[in-house]
Amino acid sequence: MKNELFKLLSLEFNCKPEDFTKSENILTVSAINEGRRVYSPEKYFFHMVTTGRNAVVTADECLHPFLSEYIKSREGHMLFELPNLMPLEKELNKHGRTLSQTHHMFLPEKRVEPERDYPVKWFYDDEITQFYGDERFPNAICDEFKPERPDRIVVIACDGDRIMGMAGCSEDAKGWQQIGIDVMPEYRSMGVGTYLVTLLKNKITENGDIPFYGTSLSNYHSWNIALNSGFRPAWVEIGDKKA
Repeated sequence: MKNELFKLLSLEFNCKPEDFTKSENILTVSAINEGRRVYSPEKYFFHMVTTGRNAVVTADECLHPFLSEYIKSREGHMLFELPNLMPLEKELNKHGRTLSQTHHMFLPEKRVEPERDYPVKWFYDDEITQFYGDERFPNAICDEFKPERPDRIVVIACDGDRIMGMAGCSEDAKGWQQIGIDVMPEYRSMGVGTYLVTLLKNKITENGDIPFYGTSLSNYHSWNIALNSGFRPAWVEIGDKKA
């Protein structure tokens, strides 16, 4: 599955899949390539990723003089540590930009069978539109239909007529389904999140697609859901936004 990840990331970072297996850091000019995950219609001004060894950076050419020196003498994974991010932030500020949060991303390592048995309901494609605009589900589904990364599957756990939680997946690139999870406050710490994510992860795999999961550095509740559902850390990325 890592080879498939390298293919996907190579489209987004305008490099070759084998660049992720090298020891030296790689710098490329950002480009819009068909088949990438689409979170913005614009080219990256700055974006950096590591799969645990080197770092691959794609950026606007105006940043290349700085970045060439910045990545030359640092280990790839260390570029994501705060002391090394500070000079990068300072440089981005000169262009009216600031760093965004780091995204810690997971791929499945093994199949896990659910340990709970809550009643569930499944929804697919157009059936999901009924949940748009519901503020209870900011992570499981998009806020509206997004053709560039459509929501494909939703599974909810039920307590009678009440929704305990929802897991959903959006197809962020062809065959790549990103899972999100929301659990209602009164049903937390009952294994609902792990149960739904495990069910959805298994369903996606059975359909022949690749499930993936993302969270922030400090959200250990979300990390534990990922780990307990059979995911393992696979890559980290960070980008920028307008200051």
